[in-house]
Amino acid sequence: MSNKYFAHETAVIDEGCKIGEGTKIWHFSHIMNHCELGDHCNIGQNVVVSPQVVLGKNVKVQNNVSIYTGVICEDDVFLGPSMVFTNVVNPRSNVNRRGQYTKTIVKHGASIGANATIVCGNNIGRFAFIGAGAVVTKEVPDYALVVGNPARHVGWMSEYGHRLHFDKNGEAACPESGEKYRLENNRVIKVL
Repeated sequence: MSNKYFAHETAVIDEGCKIGEGTKIWHFSHIMNHCELGDHCNIGQNVVVSPQVVLGKNVKVQNNVSIYTGVICEDDVFLGPSMVFTNVVNPRSNVNRRGQYTKTIVKHGASIGANATIVCGNNIGRFAFIGAGAVVTKEVPDYALVVGNPARHVGWMSEYGHRLHFDKNGEAACPESGEKYRLENNRVIKVL
């Protein structure tokens, strides 16, 4: 382990972790063995990062989040307060399913709102936006906005986190960045 990151004195960091430069780990969080945290991550209070979890660069994890084995978050992911991942589709207290964890990938730039639940095996697309309290039970496309229980697709979001409003030609612009997007075949593409 490197001394190039900050860990609050109450944080527990197991041996065998890789923690990137500039990462901050706050009060009462537990970083378990063999997980990887990229550079400049922020791990809030009371967070559990289970073995073999991978977090890319600049991942922001808010308070009370549980990230279980099988989860991979790419760069620039935001995990809102008290959201949770699962890693077993059919858990039972009396049946040991260790080693049968289902993988979930949260792709670059995605945001997951407070108290959302991600049922394992349902990947979250690039720059997707999961509303607070949503329960994700299927794949979420790039740039999609999903809300509710079960989560349903209600719109599209820009990379700056603004809802996109497409004109009759299938074009939209982010009100903050001015970046342009095109909607084709129910798929959003950023116009370069």
